[in-house]
Amino acid sequence: MDKIFFKNTLLGRTLRCILGLFLYALGVYLTLRANIGLAPWEVLAMGIAGRTGLIYGNANLMVSFVVLALDVLMRERIGIGTVLNTIICSKAVDLYLWLDLVPQQESVGMGILLLVAGMFVVAIGQWVYISPGLGSGPRDSFMVGVGKRLRRLPIGLVQNGILLTVLLVGWLLGGPVGIGTLISVVGMGTAMQIVFRTVKFEPRNVEHENVVQSFQKLGK
Repeated sequence: MDKIFFKNTLLGRTLRCILGLFLYALGVYLTLRANIGLAPWEVLAMGIAGRTGLIYGNANLMVSFVVLALDVLMRERIGIGTVLNTIICSKAVDLYLWLDLVPQQESVGMGILLLVAGMFVVAIGQWVYISPGLGSGPRDSFMVGVGKRLRRLPIGLVQNGILLTVLLVGWLLGGPVGIGTLISVVGMGTAMQIVFRTVKFEPRNVEHENVVQSFQKLGK
């Protein structure tokens, strides 16, 4: 990665992380424009919103805080990348929606194609932003934390298991499920596994820095 994206300095790694997050957000945007159903984490947020009366954004934020707490319990490091993920991903998706780069799909066939493309873009974004070792986003940190405890399983299978569990809880809470949701449960982890194997990347082997460690290196 260092030979491909910028220099191995804090600035270079941060720029690489930001690039990955914008790619990640682009993938999420494409899955939204597919218009054939919400992904599991969104189903969960909508289920919580329906049960509590919260608006979607606040429900999604609540989920993020709960997952972040689980990350801390699993001793996953909270780094610059974790903070950037929280800020960039949601705002970048809003930016892509404002730019209206891709029309919302009206046919199921085109929706499926766009959804699959979006899942692969998300996976590429995950590789680019996780690899600098500046900390994963709350949900990716959770995936890595669980994956470290289930090392005999491929990371894609771990991701599929998490998504299936999240989907089940969201559905029980009344969150909306569509064909795109079902494709996402299997497709997200599968796309990630294909991309990671292609680039020979194992996220469980990345040594992440927390925020303090990153700035200590900057001062040296």
